Amino acid sequence: MPPPPNTPAGEPPTLRSVPFFASLDEADLKAIESQTKIKRYRKKTIIIEKGDESSSLYLLLDGRAKVYVADDAGKEVVLRELGPGDHFGELALLSGSPRTASVMTLTDCELCLLTGAVFRGFLLDHPEAALRLIRELALQVASLTDMVSDMALLSVYGRVAKVLVESAKDEDGRSITAPLTHQGIADRVGCSREMVSRIIGDLKTGGYVAMEGKRFVLQRKLPERW
Repeated sequence: MPPPPNTPAGEPPTLRSVPFFASLDEADLKAIESQTKIKRYRKKTIIIEKGDESSSLYLLLDGRAKVYVADDAGKEVVLRELGPGDHFGELALLSGSPRTASVMTLTDCELCLLTGAVFRGFLLDHPEAALRLIRELALQVASLTDMVSDMALLSVYGRVAKVLVESAKDEDGRSITAPLTHQGIADRVGCSREMVSRIIGDLKTGGYVAMEGKRFVLQRKLPERW
């Protein structure tokens, strides 16, 4: 995964890498950073759970995590995956409502926590940052709208193919995804792991994809329908 905006390659993300903090001068940034806490979580740890009371904004410094919703039977849908430089928890802090989704680590993670009181005070003192935050939240709403449309209009194959294509980046002339598991894809597209395995098996047999560890190499354009 490339470094987030405003973060030089090879350096861990900081509050400066979060868009609505990016324009702060050094004095303001250090004042906020002095009120943050660093926490580390092991793989498969639930950081926040849907329905929890709001308390902190989280910045992911290292590792990967997922934002998801699940029913009482354990069936879940992944709303988005997070990497270094991504943040979460701001919506519940602003609305004062319980958390609307859960977040679980996919790897060991290191996070920076900013309390709700400090975050709200920052937005009151920096209205231009609040506008950037509004734009970010609008993009998240648009992304969730696209997800709902995909669930309603695309076939299971179409949803799986879209995950593969959108996860792929160019590496030395090859189109290759971030690490993905069959269960992880199933959680994102709302189907069974067995269905994903069947689709992936067919794509491999057809020469469309190959595996490199846990990453998929897209060897040619995936068919629109299967």
